[in-house]
Amino acid sequence: MDQVAFARFVRRAVDEAKYRRGWTVTRLATETGVGRSTLFRWLSGECQDFPELSRVRSFCAALDIPVGAAFTALGVRHGDPEPEAEAAARADVQRIMRRLTDPGVSGEEKTVIREMLRYLAHEPSARAS
Repeated sequence: MDQVAFARFVRRAVDEAKYRRGWTVTRLATETGVGRSTLFRWLSGECQDFPELSRVRSFCAALDIPVGAAFTALGVRHGDPEPEAEAAARADVQRIMRRLTDPGVSGEEKTVIREMLRYLAHEPSARAS
């Protein structure tokens, strides 16, 4: 995800809404359904996770901006994984990493997790039929 480009995209959209519609950030949040704190995170480029697709869509819809412009700013190209699917996968990996570093998880369970990860990391053609 290109946080800087997305922040620039959001800044242009916010400035345009302010100039053309007279909207404040509070009004923008109300009209788009995207919370003020989320808007400020987007503006500052401090998104740690990929923005929720539904929020990006509602933001674009309320401002009459093609959602493709937001995806371009985010660095998503045609054929890339769905942003929500990628975000879900990242969340799963983070949960797995927490389990592997949790002192309360037994060594046996950590071994099983590592073995499963190694199994899943193999190319499909390398697996026995």
